[in-house]
Amino acid sequence: MRVLILGGDGYLGWPTAMYLSNKGHEVAVVDNMLKRYWEAEIGVEPLAPVRPLHVRVKRWHELTGKTIKTYVGDIAENHRFVYKVLDEFRPEAIVHYAEQPSAPFSMMDRDKCVATQRNNVVGTINVMFAMQHTNPDIHMVKLGTMGEYGTPNIDIEEGWLEIQHKGREDRVLYPKKPGSFYHLSKVHDSNNLEFACRVWGMRVTDLNQGVVYGINTDETRMHPELGTSFHYDAVFGTVLNRFVVQAVHGMPMTVYGKGGQTRGFLDIRDTLQCVELALLNPAERGEFQVFNQFTEQFSVNDLAKMVARVAKAHGLNAVVDHISNPRVEQEEHYFKAIHSALPALGLKPHLLNDEVIDHMLEMASINKDRIDPGVLVPHVRWHQR
Repeated sequence: MRVLILGGDGYLGWPTAMYLSNKGHEVAVVDNMLKRYWEAEIGVEPLAPVRPLHVRVKRWHELTGKTIKTYVGDIAENHRFVYKVLDEFRPEAIVHYAEQPSAPFSMMDRDKCVATQRNNVVGTINVMFAMQHTNPDIHMVKLGTMGEYGTPNIDIEEGWLEIQHKGREDRVLYPKKPGSFYHLSKVHDSNNLEFACRVWGMRVTDLNQGVVYGINTDETRMHPELGTSFHYDAVFGTVLNRFVVQAVHGMPMTVYGKGGQTRGFLDIRDTLQCVELALLNPAERGEFQVFNQFTEQFSVNDLAKMVARVAKAHGLNAVVDHISNPRVEQEEHYFKAIHSALPALGLKPHLLNDEVIDHMLEMASINKDRIDPGVLVPHVRWHQR
């Protein structure tokens, strides 16, 4: 299959490119390197250095003999660039990761909010129109987020909800209650893509993904230059990464508020599996197919206890500190999300266990001298003053 990966320099995009290339697919990647610019703009960087995309692509070819074609350009700023890439590469499927991925970044100020909305929403619209121009039969696999749903007081279905109202029935997109301008941009994407499926006959699979952890895949382990990013800062980092780094650095693990916030989680290797399963089981023409993509759910307190237990077994003094929550969110809530479609298609999950956390602690310990404790402090507040 000819697969075009948008956001191919990113945390998930690059491992996906290698994984699909290794599986025998013909792969091309697109990126504008804007995420690297944003990192420099706010003064953060991955814990371990991440090689430039062209270096990783070259190393991959040297090790495997396989070619990953590379396009550098901005899908939101230049729609003609998108048309050109699709006309030249002629993909059968597009995996769309090319979005600003951080809730705190989107909440920093007006400029970051606008940058997030423009990059994510306009970029997706440009790809939609390019697909219609080049080949309306292309299947898009879009990386959504479980954060679109928020934390409703009812079970979260897989994208759609059957409703009864005043004696009539209908099937509608599940109501969304996003918690940041970033998550709101993903809701706009979902609405635009569902509309395009219904009106244009597009084929879209929306993967509403939980929080991803880990950096090790079979391909990243092949050579140090093939690694992907491990962010631990309070803007682009995830809660599990932050706890691991704080434990290694000897800082308290900072739990926001009461710590009852519960979300879905999955290993990076399962993200790769899920994307492949979506590619092999495409949506039909006119279908907006939604999979909830996670394997387990944990509260923030659950994760803090797990990291503390494993860290203490390594002689680290890992303690928990509940701090004032910089976000506006429910700290104790009901959370039950259905995630049956991907397991039914064959997903074999890698669950979070002590061994996985061991590897994360080891990686953080190796790069301990690169830890910047200042970026672990949450400076972004959801309330504007």
